[in-house]
Amino acid sequence: MVEKLWGGRFEASLNKQTEEFGASIKFEQRLAPFDLQGSLAHVKMLGEMGIISADEAGKIADGLTEVEQKLMSGQIEFKIENEDIHMNMESYLHDEIGTIAGKLHTARSRNDQVATDMHLYLKSVLTEVLSVLTELRQTIVNLAVNHVDTIMPGYTHLQHAQPISFGQHLMAYYQMFTRDFERFEFNIKHTDMNPLGAAALAGTTFPIDRALTTQLLGFDKVYTNSMDAVSDRDFILEFLSNSSLLMMHLSRLCEEILLWCSFEFQFVTLSDAYSTGSSIMPQKKNPDMAELIRGKTGRVYGNLMGLLTVMKGLPLAYNKDLQEDKEGMFDSSDTILTALSVMTGMLSTMTVNDVNMESATQKDFSNATELADYLATKGIPFREAHEIVGKLVLDCTKKGIYLQGVSLQDYQKLSMLIEQDVYEVLKSRTAVARRTSLGGTAFDSVKSQIEQAKKELQI
Repeated sequence: MVEKLWGGRFEASLNKQTEEFGASIKFEQRLAPFDLQGSLAHVKMLGEMGIISADEAGKIADGLTEVEQKLMSGQIEFKIENEDIHMNMESYLHDEIGTIAGKLHTARSRNDQVATDMHLYLKSVLTEVLSVLTELRQTIVNLAVNHVDTIMPGYTHLQHAQPISFGQHLMAYYQMFTRDFERFEFNIKHTDMNPLGAAALAGTTFPIDRALTTQLLGFDKVYTNSMDAVSDRDFILEFLSNSSLLMMHLSRLCEEILLWCSFEFQFVTLSDAYSTGSSIMPQKKNPDMAELIRGKTGRVYGNLMGLLTVMKGLPLAYNKDLQEDKEGMFDSSDTILTALSVMTGMLSTMTVNDVNMESATQKDFSNATELADYLATKGIPFREAHEIVGKLVLDCTKKGIYLQGVSLQDYQKLSMLIEQDVYEVLKSRTAVARRTSLGGTAFDSVKSQIEQAKKELQI
């Protein structure tokens, strides 16, 4: 039987089922490099503060380096009987240097140790998330640059509303993902904190230097309350919340891509690299990657709700419930990083069928607002103009024609203020170009949005 590092108090060992139920090593393995990083900083501090001798600190540091090398070369076997990542790493350290390994745990607890590991892990993930989010935003801007002049229907209630620039549509998603970037960027503030030295919950009697470990681990600041340090999971909840918002935005874009590449729309064509086929229908080209991103949104939401539920009733300070904080964090980080990469690839290889997009604005009534605005500029109150155009649309629907198909004679029966220039106003391209208000879909407005985005991205 493997002796537990905490076993001195106990007469009997855990039964196998209980041991497996309580063990976290199956999913904590990815914390191994961060656990060793934290231990190296801790032992250096112990040595410099004279809590252990310099010779002991050096031997422990050398042993940790040996364990780290074995980890990197795949020689570490994680054992359930050692419960968690900390005890697994300490066991290997003991194999390397003997009983002196036990001095490493002076002035710390697994409670502040695991918190430190997760802060280090999530800090590295956030750096990667910001990088891939930047790539996605750049891809969207590059696509928008090429489609400022591409006209498409704008929708409300999934019904044709008004003609817009496809570049404008893309830049709306740029804004969403920029807000996501800013949220993850702020998330770093609460992640870049050092809990090491809080020990179990009350701090320690040893003369530790928490500022030194903060510096050695590259944290921005230290937790100033030891109970908060070991029980805080807000930084993970922020990450899961931010991830949920990000996935919601990705899912919305995926939903539109799924519509756009359907036979009914034919606005875009996805690359074969991001499509799959059918086992029975030879003609199929399915947008599975977009569907998967949309589907995986639910699991990220679930991870957020799971940890919120775990946390809602926990008294201070540490509780075993907090073991449930990791799997959702790991799963969400894996999911969003892959989803962002797939979305970037899907957009960068997507073919935009601009002719089909613009054609969709020709045989509809998305120019009805243009006619109402035209009448309003002639002095007719907009409410009255709205009613006039609404009745005209109804009449056109019954006749099977569109507003540009109404004769000037019939227009002038509605109002003698309508002149030949109405037909220019009714053109989709004109409708887009005239929307010059700040943030509008006019071509120059979209170009301004793109230029601002380029400044933000420094491209």
